[in-house]
Amino acid sequence: MTSLISVVESLKTLGSAQTRKTLMNHGAKDPIFGVKIEDLKKLIPGIPKDQRHRLALELYETGISDAMYLAGLLADPKQMNSEILQQWVEKAYWYMLSEYTVAWVTAESPDGWDIALKWIKSDEERVAAAGWSALSSYVAITPDSELDKKALSELIREIKETIHTAQNRVRYTMNGFLISVAGYVADLTQEARNVAVEIGKLDFVMEGTACKVPYAPDYIDKMIQRGKPGQKRKTARC
Repeated sequence: MTSLISVVESLKTLGSAQTRKTLMNHGAKDPIFGVKIEDLKKLIPGIPKDQRHRLALELYETGISDAMYLAGLLADPKQMNSEILQQWVEKAYWYMLSEYTVAWVTAESPDGWDIALKWIKSDEERVAAAGWSALSSYVAITPDSELDKKALSELIREIKETIHTAQNRVRYTMNGFLISVAGYVADLTQEARNVAVEIGKLDFVMEGTACKVPYAPDYIDKMIQRGKPGQKRKTARC
């Protein structure tokens, strides 16, 4: 049986000072080893499938950033109930965990839609941002026939009315939600784009990075030109 200790030791070996420094500049905190995502993924094939979910829960509880991210790649979303996901989002102390790891698993879980709708109402920036990010992934993987398009339109209108006063990471993930709806729900592409145009350019504080935030209308136009709207993804996680 693959043990928690052996996986943590592997993570420690794979970590590098440079990657650790880069991630900490982006908001990560100790404990963190500094393992590249591509190296995290290399550990997965060596873990038996029937042990992955159990190990995922154990890894997340360590509080080690690298281990928590790996946990999201190993977890079985079908076994992730609202109680576990709530615990995960509360312990996700920086955006790579809240807006990626937790959001991806939530989007693929049985109650992902309802959980995400609850989170976006939170006054806690990380929780609300996780909710919007989960919704972005949810529309990307869910067949249009299973989507509540009326509810999605209401969320688009909500963003239009509140994005300029929203917290920084919430504003960022709201912007991402507009792009995701436009890209994955063809019937709402134009509606999402129109609202993005009305909103205009947004300012974000991107901690420790020179990454450029996409201007939603331009990003959406590029997707339209490539014929992407409506094409779904197989999984939220990557």
